Amino acid sequence: MRAAFTLHGLAHTSAEQRPDAPAVADAHGTLSYAELDAESGRIATALRELGVQPGDRVAMAAEKSRASVAALYGIMRTGAAYVPIDPLAPALRSAGIIRDAACSAVCADDAAAGLLASGWEGGGAPPILGLGDDVTEAAIGAAEIARLAPDGTIRGCESDLAYLLYTSGSTGVPKGVMLTHRNALSFVEWTVDRFGVGSEDRLSSHAPFHFDLSVFDLYGAALTGACVDLLSSSERSFGADMARAIASRGITVWYSVPSALVMLCDAAQAEDLAGMRVILFAGEVFPMKHLRRLRALAPNAELANLYGPTETNVCTYHVVPDALPDDDKPLPIGTACENQEVFALDDEMRPVDLGEVGELWVRGPTVMKGYWGDEERTARTLRQNPLHDRFPDPTYRTGDLVRRLPGEVFEFLGRRDHQIKVRGYRIELGEIEAALTSHPAVREAAVVAVPDERAGALLIAFVTATESIDDLTLKKHCRDRVPRYMIPTTLIFREQLPHTSTGKIDRQALATAAQHERVAT
Repeated sequence: MRAAFTLHGLAHTSAEQRPDAPAVADAHGTLSYAELDAESGRIATALRELGVQPGDRVAMAAEKSRASVAALYGIMRTGAAYVPIDPLAPALRSAGIIRDAACSAVCADDAAAGLLASGWEGGGAPPILGLGDDVTEAAIGAAEIARLAPDGTIRGCESDLAYLLYTSGSTGVPKGVMLTHRNALSFVEWTVDRFGVGSEDRLSSHAPFHFDLSVFDLYGAALTGACVDLLSSSERSFGADMARAIASRGITVWYSVPSALVMLCDAAQAEDLAGMRVILFAGEVFPMKHLRRLRALAPNAELANLYGPTETNVCTYHVVPDALPDDDKPLPIGTACENQEVFALDDEMRPVDLGEVGELWVRGPTVMKGYWGDEERTARTLRQNPLHDRFPDPTYRTGDLVRRLPGEVFEFLGRRDHQIKVRGYRIELGEIEAALTSHPAVREAAVVAVPDERAGALLIAFVTATESIDDLTLKKHCRDRVPRYMIPTTLIFREQLPHTSTGKIDRQALATAAQHERVAT
């Protein structure tokens, strides 16, 4: 097989070697590798007509479809990086990300294009390349793209940026994680090799483009010449539809957050999962009682817990044993993936001994280049390896606390800061607090997370206000500023919030109050 050094090079190589093999399937049909290659080439031609140059950023604001996957490849074929936007995010937030990344164009479907138009004020919006038939805001539409000649040039090298993933930021502003082709390829190549993914497999695509779990599905399939199945909204959200999709489409390799697999276990029968060969999960803790159910439903599948912040792709893994323990202690996050190194340091920057707790650090080719336009944040988290100073060795400081176990296995304990996971999404509580306090009637707000078996956490907001305001009004205010998964489940209004002796909000007291609130309801 001819080597490919970029993500778009993977699909092009598979098109040369397996032109008629299915590449991408959705509810409306399938593209072969030859068709995917031609369509991505036409989109690259269209983007260049819009002025996109190597090194630019192009936003992707669309639901997953054959057309949007072709657009991702088309963006990268120009030498640009793609910036995936949550198509359900508030328009102002999406427009803010597009501005921050200085995107030179936007690929959008019908729904997203209209939403973005409502969030763009003051002019200066980048041109839109329409992926649907009715994108009236498009500078170049789908019908015009279809008439263009494909650009067959495969530009770029492995050190170029492939995509920016925006995650929640503590100041209320999302931060863009810069990931290169090599960062992504190192993870994809490792996963394909470790779990034996081949051209005969059929991979599910459960995660949205703006979630880092989508990287393996798309590019693992392209690397091996396999087909990736894009699950519909109902197939991502309802266990019964999920089970039917797996069985009817012959899906053999799955990767999602545990909460999706919990829903699957609620609805699936053993025969639905009989063909499953590999089930991978990441992004949140998998409750052991539900993992036992999954093991019983899919006894022939290899199960593995993958761990890694967006900034490192995946850096550790733990293969689930056939015989699970009887207790409910969470799985460890495991040991380092091959060609990566992880280690835990104490507050004095010394490696911890067995059984001790420290902060996890990661080094290797999957580690990000930094945060877009934020050198200060990059310098805080992407540090010279503290174990030596012999040569430049950027190492990522995760902020995750772990316990070192025998065999260089690590157990995840929690975060140093106020960052949490809800349904696999990494959330900075500060961003939600910023959305709440931006309402003119809110004087002070604090958000705490209460553990929840299914969602990972429920968000409880404590608010003090200068005038009367109700739950629905404040939740609607948040809905215009943060994604739906970041809207607090419960709002509790108080005359004042508790503070510590240093003047900081007493979050421990609020966490206790939130637990009592949940029990009471």
